[in-house]
Amino acid sequence: MVYTLLALCVVWVCAPAQAAPVELDIPAQDLAAALAQFSHATGMAVLVDRELTQGRRSLRVKGRYSAGEGLERLLTGSGLMARYARADAFTLQTAQVRDEAPRVTGKGAGAVAPGSSYATVIQRSIERALCRTPLTRPGSFRAALQVWVGRDGRVQHSRLLASTGDGERDGALLESLRNLRIDRAAPSSLRQPVTLLLLPDQTGARMECKEQEGTWGP
Repeated sequence: MVYTLLALCVVWVCAPAQAAPVELDIPAQDLAAALAQFSHATGMAVLVDRELTQGRRSLRVKGRYSAGEGLERLLTGSGLMARYARADAFTLQTAQVRDEAPRVTGKGAGAVAPGSSYATVIQRSIERALCRTPLTRPGSFRAALQVWVGRDGRVQHSRLLASTGDGERDGALLESLRNLRIDRAAPSSLRQPVTLLLLPDQTGARMECKEQEGTWGP
């Protein structure tokens, strides 16, 4: 297994992680290249297994963030999470669900019948989230994604397996899943991650989001 230290030694020694926010403008690109750019911008050292980053892409990160916030946004949709070796150095690992006590969700908790499968619960919750903006409104695009759901019903991680074909939509899609609350706490038997397929409406009819029909594959 080959590991690559993305941060240069000069960066490691002379530019430790900054507590103050940093202005970041990292374009969407291969994740390994994005991490290298992030390292130079923040002074954080990255020890990464190339096999983990292979085939994964980052979304654009633009704005003023702390190093931790910027890294979280950079990894959004990658299916990976950071594991800190110290304040200014981290490695990556496959996303894992943090064990949290389940909590009863509030608004919308009764939207799904009690006897429904948990897959249906996840489906309906995500559909509602995507229906909030025209760009992510289901029915006009195809996408495959994975989500990791915590015991409290919150989506902790996501990964886009197949692009929608629109970079802006990809970003909006993943952003809509950040910290999304599923209508029901996740059962302990739930196999993670959960893979979902969004399908375009084949009928050509305009989808009524409030009805949430005809957008999901099995």
